Amino acid sequence: MDIRASVFCGIVPPHILDKLARAADPALSGPARRTLQADAAHRTGRRLTTVIGAAARPVAAPADGPRRTVYDARNGTVLPGSRARGEGEEAVKDATVNRAYAGLGATFELLAAYGRSSIDGAGLPLDASVHYDEQYGNAFWNGEQMVFGDGDGEVFLDFTVAVDVIAHELAHGLTQYTANLSYFGQPGALNESVSDVLGSLVKQRTLGQSADEADWLIGAGLLTPRVDGVALRSMKAPGTAYDDDVLGKDPQPATMEDYIRTGRDNGGVHINSGIPNHAFYLLATRLGGRAWERAGQIWFDVLTGGELPVDADFGSFARLTAAAAKARYGDGEELEAVLKAWSQVGVKTAE
Repeated sequence: MDIRASVFCGIVPPHILDKLARAADPALSGPARRTLQADAAHRTGRRLTTVIGAAARPVAAPADGPRRTVYDARNGTVLPGSRARGEGEEAVKDATVNRAYAGLGATFELLAAYGRSSIDGAGLPLDASVHYDEQYGNAFWNGEQMVFGDGDGEVFLDFTVAVDVIAHELAHGLTQYTANLSYFGQPGALNESVSDVLGSLVKQRTLGQSADEADWLIGAGLLTPRVDGVALRSMKAPGTAYDDDVLGKDPQPATMEDYIRTGRDNGGVHINSGIPNHAFYLLATRLGGRAWERAGQIWFDVLTGGELPVDADFGSFARLTAAAAKARYGDGEELEAVLKAWSQVGVKTAE
């Protein structure tokens, strides 16, 4: 494993789990509290691993295809768990295992379309564990692998039901091996946004959708019918994914005018990510067609281009997307669309 800073990155924002932990109904508060405790322990563990260092994996030749292994934690917390399905093996009876396997493959294929072999560019094996813990309400990348809970059945369903959730978590690994964006404030929000973008692109590519056909929701299908909401986040309309008596209202801003300054959630990484998310949505729909092609290529070029600093703010990221658009496509509609998108969310592309 690359021993540069790797962090615990969960798909469910802490503010949602905090709300649930204070619910009067123990069926809601109990699982949320246990999930928060588990997540806190994982965050501490990642910091210790970063300080102490980790044994580097041997560098292998890039693989022509994915090398996937899905494990079953059997509702325990010892990772990775029991091997459930490996690369090239037939589908098993457990649908959760099969969904994780398919999601890993779909993400690998998008990266391959950009000319990259796995998240490290050298064919890194992709590992995932399902059925983690009991009623665990999250999915996460821990610096080495992906982990999925079954949800509590009250608010969250199985976290493998949404392919964009699977791709989102694996994209944190891509960021770790490329720009390695720090996980606080605006660089942390960019870290989260890049994962949402890649997650949405994998979903759209899997479904064969154009930018106009896509729902631009992150985690659609993950919430149970009792929740007044459609997803965890909306890239099309940040702040509208849910408005629920228990969860509260989606706090994501769509523009810098509503940027939220907070010390919680690592400086609002899951909240202010709505701003670059919305910029990408505006770019993709302005260009039209398949979002993973031109719009996605520009974002990918910035993430992997070697010029994005670990402490990048929205402005520096925006300027690099403009430069990437010009470098790849010239002074055409792509550059114009990039500049327009960032302008609409209130992020300056000129210093």
